Amino acid sequence: MKFDTPATNNPIDQLNVVGKPVDRIDGPQKTTGTAPYAYERHDVVPGQAYGYILGSAIAKGSIRSFDLGDAKAAPGVITIVTWQNAGKLAKSKSNTARLLAGPEIQHYHQAIALVVAETFEQARAAARLIRVDYVREKGQFDLAAQMQSAPLVGGTNTGSAAPAIDQIGDFQGAFAAAPFRIDQRYTTPDESHAMMEPHASIAAWQGDSLTLWTSNQMIAWAVRDLSETLLIPREKIRVISPYIGGGFGAKLWIQSDALLAALGARAAGRPVKVALTRPQLMNNTTHRPATIQRIRIGATRDGKINAIAHESWSGNLPGGRPETAVDQTRLLYAGANRLTAMRLAVLDLAEGNSMRAPGEASGLMALEIAMDEMAEKLGMDPVQFRIANDTQVDPQKPGRPFSQRHLIECLRAGAVRFGWSKRNPLPGKTREGQWLVGMGMAAAFRNNLLTKSAARVRLDNRGGVTVETDMTDIGTGSYTIIAQTAAEMMGVPLNRVVVRLGDSAFPVSAGSGGQWGANNSTAGVYAACVKLREAAAQKLGFDVADAVFANGQVRSGSRSAPLAQAAGEGGLVAEDGIEYGDLDKKYQQSTFGAHFVEVGVDAATSEIRVRRMLAVCAAGRILNPKSARSQVIGAMTMGVGAALMEELAVDKRFGFFVNHDLAGYEVPVHADIPHQDVVFLGEADPISSPMKAKGVGELGICGVAAAIANAIYNATGVRVRDYPITLDKLLAQPKAV
Repeated sequence: MKFDTPATNNPIDQLNVVGKPVDRIDGPQKTTGTAPYAYERHDVVPGQAYGYILGSAIAKGSIRSFDLGDAKAAPGVITIVTWQNAGKLAKSKSNTARLLAGPEIQHYHQAIALVVAETFEQARAAARLIRVDYVREKGQFDLAAQMQSAPLVGGTNTGSAAPAIDQIGDFQGAFAAAPFRIDQRYTTPDESHAMMEPHASIAAWQGDSLTLWTSNQMIAWAVRDLSETLLIPREKIRVISPYIGGGFGAKLWIQSDALLAALGARAAGRPVKVALTRPQLMNNTTHRPATIQRIRIGATRDGKINAIAHESWSGNLPGGRPETAVDQTRLLYAGANRLTAMRLAVLDLAEGNSMRAPGEASGLMALEIAMDEMAEKLGMDPVQFRIANDTQVDPQKPGRPFSQRHLIECLRAGAVRFGWSKRNPLPGKTREGQWLVGMGMAAAFRNNLLTKSAARVRLDNRGGVTVETDMTDIGTGSYTIIAQTAAEMMGVPLNRVVVRLGDSAFPVSAGSGGQWGANNSTAGVYAACVKLREAAAQKLGFDVADAVFANGQVRSGSRSAPLAQAAGEGGLVAEDGIEYGDLDKKYQQSTFGAHFVEVGVDAATSEIRVRRMLAVCAAGRILNPKSARSQVIGAMTMGVGAALMEELAVDKRFGFFVNHDLAGYEVPVHADIPHQDVVFLGEADPISSPMKAKGVGELGICGVAAAIANAIYNATGVRVRDYPITLDKLLAQPKAV
């Protein structure tokens, strides 16, 4: 089904099931521990051996030689795989051949060997007996030291894109002439996804066909990359990933666990399971790369931005992509004279890649502080300053409107609900005992991406509906909203729908990432259900244009028949997908929001406590308010971590992340998180898809850290521009009290 115009006579608009706060249908399995995750598939893969990955002890250089003798002789060892005996590995679109190093080493903990043994403990013990003779080379591990030499680079991150440099008008002239200006530098650190479930895979070969049970967000991408890397046809590969214990972008592409499980199983001649340890997860897989950002804003006396520039520096391995931290600045605020630029340094650290809201999450951490600094210089309220610079058209392409843009509504609704009018604009003037109290806010922005998605829908002779699609559920509620979509379209109760996900044997979906999954995957199910409705109506002798599907019946005029009757004895099957043509060229599609935060800062110790949080989101139709709220409060929690705690500390001598476990890499816990309030604007975007939805899971993190930073400034008068905002940075400056 091609969708390029607003849906009419849309069954989804009945909202009998869609849009309701339905409990997650996978909840009982998750809470009782019966949902099988990748490493736990003992039932379907008997005779498993265990693989343990040995990571490189150097960050840059090469392997001169291995001594595997003691490891091979260790108890229980079946085989050891290195680049020397792995067979030919080709470069895939995602360059997964790099997941097994040798002889060149690109980064610390890059996989250099897999030990396969009868037990995990035997594999781990034997791996420690491998002796490696390295040739160490000097590496580059310091982004700040590479700033001057970093070239301009364009890039596409998952869910975001920007050219290397983009200029509109005369920024330099307009900035120089502006009566009010700011020019500041901000930094964000390297961050780890730190999801609960580590990367894990079980691989089994049957002849020349591979089955991989893994934890992966994008099933079709995994099949593609394995095919290209292992040089086997895609039809010889089956990837299964029905349950994923968190991903945040770290599982968009296969990692070393998947590739080495496949190689180990082929070498051992039996199924092999591999899981990455937490230190390996942080140094072996991907992370959110650090940024250095320079923002310049020039405004007129009435508070209108006339010049805005955002430049960003990030680092990555050779051939890697930049963190596209300037994305939101190209679209969020008006301004006739504009400049954005990205520079990419070559760093010999683990790969920098997508992490929840890549680009915008990092970029808004800087931009929304800069907007507050500009508002203060102008003597304007931060909310009003943002409202004054709203735009209803793409400022980069003034002829292209937004499909919907309700930023002003989010700002105003949030200000009223949070009690923003009670905020003292003078920093350091509100106190409760030992606590300095402040309020801060920030705008939220994240693009809405359209990508084709397909599904297969089956009707059985009892009136039950089964949906099959390779869509994944990374804890977001995909099972539930897909079931709601099918129930609404086919007019059956929710408990009559079975959803099967995460299997490459099913039609290719949008997958989970870039907050595109919910809107696109349900739109694909919608398309398949439209075809099934047509087939069912035809079987029953109804005109589909007049047919109403409700309560397990099909009605047309005075006639009705049970839906199950259309299935016959053999059932009825339909398969279709959604495609959008050039819709994204006609309209700029984005999601918007506003975050409000209240903090307390101890006047003596500078201890920071987040006291209240509010998110107001404009993200199209909310398919399930309960699971959507869960997504947003989870994103807000990650925003607290980004603001106050999260930082992968780089050893700039030897090139690795030092705090590579959950003891040293701090993330928020329950005691750190206060009451969180979430409001969804009652909107539906008919241009987005037949579902009239967008995405919200990444919008919820965008701007949170800056709102906290702005609240801390309001509380203390101390402006910190280098994340995370830790006690030492507050103590280093005098408070405004």
